[in-house]
Amino acid sequence: MTDVFSSEKRSKVMSRITGKNTEPEMKIRKALHGLDYRYSLHKKNLPGKPDIYFRKYNALIEINGCYWHGHDCHFFKWPQNNKEFWKKKIGRTKERDGNNFRKLQDMGYRLLVIWECAIKGKTSLDFEVLIESVIKWLHSDIQFKEIEGDN
Repeated sequence: MTDVFSSEKRSKVMSRITGKNTEPEMKIRKALHGLDYRYSLHKKNLPGKPDIYFRKYNALIEINGCYWHGHDCHFFKWPQNNKEFWKKKIGRTKERDGNNFRKLQDMGYRLLVIWECAIKGKTSLDFEVLIESVIKWLHSDIQFKEIEGDN
């Protein structure tokens, strides 16, 4: 399948993609803040600059876009153009994620990864149930957990 955009338009579209303050991230943050959970954002002194940091719980939340992090769900399909470039790019992202997660755990932090497919799309979870899962995890001793959509 050929790209529906010219290379110039595709470049412009891709340049507007950001790694923080995404729609799924803002939705989670707003819900937690509304329930009086306080946190810091994108801590620069931590590997990978995690999306949300809860000092009180020694816990971090990463909200990952399924496409950019190569998650096995309906949001991720390997691009048909420039296949080798994308395999390397997404492979490096997954490798970097793993390295950052290990470093954070070695530093004593607990980590929760929420996948985009749990928040939106055809496999999304009921949002109140999702937030209840996040809060339950915050108050637990679980070191690492992932929340993904219902496949």
